[in-house]
Amino acid sequence: MLRTFYRLLLGGETFHLQTSVTKELKKLCIRHSKRRISPLKFFLDCLLRSKMEGEVGKLLSSEFKSILTPEVNTLFSAFIDHGYEVRIVGGAVRDLLKGIKPKDMDFSTNATPDEMIHVFKDKKIRYIETGLQHGTLTAHINKQDFEVTTLRIDVETDGRHAKVKYTNDWKLDAERRDLTINAMSLAFDGTLYDYFNGKQDLEHNQVRFVGDPRQRIMEDYLRILRYFRFYGRIATSPNQHDKETLDIIKDTAKGLKMIAVERIWVELAKILVGNHAPSLLKLMYDLDVPSYIGLPGYSEENMNEFCRAWNESKMHALQPVTLLCCLVNTEYEAEVLARDLKLSNAERNLGKFITEHRDPKQHEDPLKPYLDMLVCSPSAQSKETLRGHLKELLHYQGRHDLANKISTWPIPLFPLRGDHLKKLGMKPGPELGKALSQLKEIWRDSYYVATEQDLMDKIHSLLNK
Repeated sequence: MLRTFYRLLLGGETFHLQTSVTKELKKLCIRHSKRRISPLKFFLDCLLRSKMEGEVGKLLSSEFKSILTPEVNTLFSAFIDHGYEVRIVGGAVRDLLKGIKPKDMDFSTNATPDEMIHVFKDKKIRYIETGLQHGTLTAHINKQDFEVTTLRIDVETDGRHAKVKYTNDWKLDAERRDLTINAMSLAFDGTLYDYFNGKQDLEHNQVRFVGDPRQRIMEDYLRILRYFRFYGRIATSPNQHDKETLDIIKDTAKGLKMIAVERIWVELAKILVGNHAPSLLKLMYDLDVPSYIGLPGYSEENMNEFCRAWNESKMHALQPVTLLCCLVNTEYEAEVLARDLKLSNAERNLGKFITEHRDPKQHEDPLKPYLDMLVCSPSAQSKETLRGHLKELLHYQGRHDLANKISTWPIPLFPLRGDHLKKLGMKPGPELGKALSQLKEIWRDSYYVATEQDLMDKIHSLLNK
């Protein structure tokens, strides 16, 4: 009889977890024996109610089936065998609905952290207490890591962080998320749960906050930037914003001042390289958002430069810091911006380099000045770092053919050393260094084809000057 119920509940599919359900029924027999409630009826009522709440259909796409690896199935089975529910949540669900195989997946469960630990120990699954205070553990299965978080509700927020308590209500957990398209969850059998019409918003390319936008933003002001980031990912038109939402963003933007700049840059970097970036950045300036996240004041000239560079990035992707530095005019301003946003040393150095060499160098051979820079770099490591900067610079300038050439250009070695001049009687010192510099200039002017003998023939004329 039970198997018949399982098949009916799951749309005719074979359900292979009779053992765990039987265990659950036994628990219910004990738990409800004094209440004269049929444990089977109670269990099925709960299961049906859970199935109907927020359920909008099933996802059985090839992308979904491809993520059901043995490791993922092991994770699902571990929880279900112990009577707990576990679902895929967040961005992975959104990607799957867009026909994209997600790069990684997050999971939520109605098991508490202590119950998760019991599950993992019982199933001999290694785990790491990565965020136990937030209800998150990481399961390690066959060299793959899976983050699993207990369902939560916010009990206190300050615009940056939230104090949470655990719940077993999937809708309440979804309610605390930022956007409807990020609030969906997916069960192991492909059942999609959507409590706030995220699937419909995704189909219509709309970005909406869950519930009251003001409340969601005030829980974590970083959600302002997340709104713009996901607009760039989801929307097909640059100007399909809800006016009320924009008014609320303008009214609450000052709250971004309390957000750590490292978190600001993570979101801003994705906005800069995303779709509709020029219109989104202009809109952010109109809403006074940049004033609170460390960006320079608005400049029409700089905005035009950003638009130009962003359009070039369609031909070849540019790094976020390259686009960011369109908003400054000098190397010093790039240094200040990097410091204010706490960029990495690599990002800071690239930003300063792009800003310093922004304008194309004038030469009859447009690539020659950049080859000279590469040849003059002092070490092999610095040469390769510089090569990367030069490639980025040339792509930024829109000279993609030159960038491709310099990426594979074999860097020649200067054929002379100080020993060659010492053999001619020159003593170590400033004069020898000056002569070597002059010979290097002759070699560069020859487009690096002058041989050792060619240069040796020039030495006497240099010495006689």
